[in-house]
Amino acid sequence: MVARFDFVGFGTRCASEPGRLVLDVGMTMAPGVLDHHFAEAESECAASLVVKHPELVLDHLRPGGRPADALGPVTIVTHTLPDFDALAAVFLALRLLETGVVDEGMRTLAEYAKLADSALLPATIDLGATPYAVLRALFVGVRKAPEEINAGRISEGLKFMRHLHARASEGGDITEDRTLFAGIDRYEQAVRKVDQDNAWYQGDVHHARKITLHLPNISGAGRTAVDGLIVVNPHSFLFKEWARRDRGGSPLGRGFSFVFQNFLGLRYSLAVDPAAGVNLRGLAEVINGLESRAAEAAGTDDRLRWYGGECPFFNHRLVVSPHEGTRLSHDEIAAAVLRFGEA
Repeated sequence: MVARFDFVGFGTRCASEPGRLVLDVGMTMAPGVLDHHFAEAESECAASLVVKHPELVLDHLRPGGRPADALGPVTIVTHTLPDFDALAAVFLALRLLETGVVDEGMRTLAEYAKLADSALLPATIDLGATPYAVLRALFVGVRKAPEEINAGRISEGLKFMRHLHARASEGGDITEDRTLFAGIDRYEQAVRKVDQDNAWYQGDVHHARKITLHLPNISGAGRTAVDGLIVVNPHSFLFKEWARRDRGGSPLGRGFSFVFQNFLGLRYSLAVDPAAGVNLRGLAEVINGLESRAAEAAGTDDRLRWYGGECPFFNHRLVVSPHEGTRLSHDEIAAAVLRFGEA
């Protein structure tokens, strides 16, 4: 079987097409399209959807139990800059197409991907011993053309997932175990990079703006005060993870449950820790209203839309700027966040 890869922007809508498998994008669930980012989606990640609904892969690409060696070229579509979940989903789908069955190692890998993608890794976990952080370290600092970065992530990511699947199939722990990465030079280097990243976080947090927000409780009743950080161009690639663990630096002593990251004014990520029991329901609508007014002022009908985590899996715990960018300034976005978080 020959697999070809295509990359699209986050939030791209895709329909079923013969010979094509769409993972972690598409904004629907259908034969050959498995995504979880839309409001009616199941509370799963892309990887766990492959394991839960193998028929959407097999019946679409191997109808009637067609042998794997009879498959023609398959085009796999995922989002640009594929992350842990997207890469796990791609690996699991390829293995499913090859073997026709979901094995225990695949289930274990899918369960871990779901834990990582939902930001539910325990705050006590050793980041240098968990695959999510190590994979992030493998990818950080790569300076190439976008198409080369995407291809490189697929190549490295599939090797990484194959390694995790082999360990999981032997009954080994893949959630927190430094021996997972021992003896493989590039993985050991990545572990060291994770360990060194906390020093970068300490420098970043020194320059970050500390805030307190009163955010809506997930239950829908009332609000809870949480500590937050607003940071511009953090050097730490695990800034959000360290912030949530930073009980000593947070005024309330519970870690920074809200993190606002501005990456070069081109991309913004606002997120809350699931363990805090709060979300950002309504914030995306507020910011999208500002975008609409900015578009009107610019004399254009182009409406840039922020994603507000409107799916059961994320439950409004994140707000992300449009793939195309934003017309809003950092100060305008920060002011909207502060107004939203008023008691």
